[in-house]
Amino acid sequence: MAVQTISPVNEVPTTEKTEEELWQQYRKTRDPAIREAFIKQYAPLVKYVAGKVAVGMPSNVEFDDLVGYGVFGLLDAIDKYDPDKNVKFKTYAVTRIRGAIFDELRLIDFVPRSIRQKTREIELTVSGLEAQLGRTATEQEIASAMGMDESEYLKTMQKISGTSVISLNDLWYSGDDNDKVSIGDSIESPSSMNPDVVVVNEEIRRVIVEAINELPEKEKKILVLYYYEDLTLKDIGRVLQVTESRVSQLHTKAVLHLRSKLTNIRKGIV
Repeated sequence: MAVQTISPVNEVPTTEKTEEELWQQYRKTRDPAIREAFIKQYAPLVKYVAGKVAVGMPSNVEFDDLVGYGVFGLLDAIDKYDPDKNVKFKTYAVTRIRGAIFDELRLIDFVPRSIRQKTREIELTVSGLEAQLGRTATEQEIASAMGMDESEYLKTMQKISGTSVISLNDLWYSGDDNDKVSIGDSIESPSSMNPDVVVVNEEIRRVIVEAINELPEKEKKILVLYYYEDLTLKDIGRVLQVTESRVSQLHTKAVLHLRSKLTNIRKGIV
């Protein structure tokens, strides 16, 4: 595949360099002209990620605000990117941009209290069930444990689905210069396992990957398609031949399963 070329934003650049060469030069010199070139090059990526995050968000969450939050993630990605790790910048930046957006959303606490309480109630139920069963709980088992019929449970899952993406982007500290990583960083393409895009803390990574592998195949595929392949829920629905609302429900259930695993880590169960 041809390497994309860009040049620093000098008015009359003396030479054109490959992007890889510019990254190496930026790491050594921190040249602001090169940084500005990368910002312009990848600014559309911020709008792309913000657009994905905006799907399913409440009406009080403005798209322009999401873009503004995401810009901080792009700047952070540019400053921290290491081209020697053989991870594409776009792959690295998407995680940083998404994480910056969710950081700000958490700060403004946009989720209604009733939804937050219901999410927590389901999360605790899933955590308790799966610790007891030693496997992923089914929708029927979760509904029964909460005293609901399956229809009521699915409606509840639909209501909280707009907030479940934030759950998967909860942050863990890797222990490496206080750098932050998200659970989403551990979701990898099954055909391209790259150790440089997973969390540094191997124990946390092991449990997360193990939890992902325990998911039913359809839920696992949804996570990979959404967080790694960057498909929308609508696109995933077409791939799996189910409705977008069903994808949203299964996505939420998968996220709650992963969070229950992490809850059990904190309790010393895992």
